[in-house]
Amino acid sequence: MTIKVVRGNPTPEELAAALAVVRARAAAATDTPPGAPAPRDSWSDPSRIASHRLPQPGPTAWGRTYWPG
Repeated sequence: MTIKVVRGNPTPEELAAALAVVRARAAAATDTPPGAPAPRDSWSDPSRIASHRLPQPGPTAWGRTYWPG
């Protein structure tokens, strides 16, 4: 990794702080090991759909089988 100061004259402490931030961001971006599956989006999680209770069976239960009440 090459860092080049284009403008200004940073102190060694400022340069070290900037480099620490850049390295931390790069490490966070590659935190998952190579070949690991990508994390699934929460909208495709089946538990999101099944989180509410199903209607109890009864004489009008057929009318509630699709549309939420």
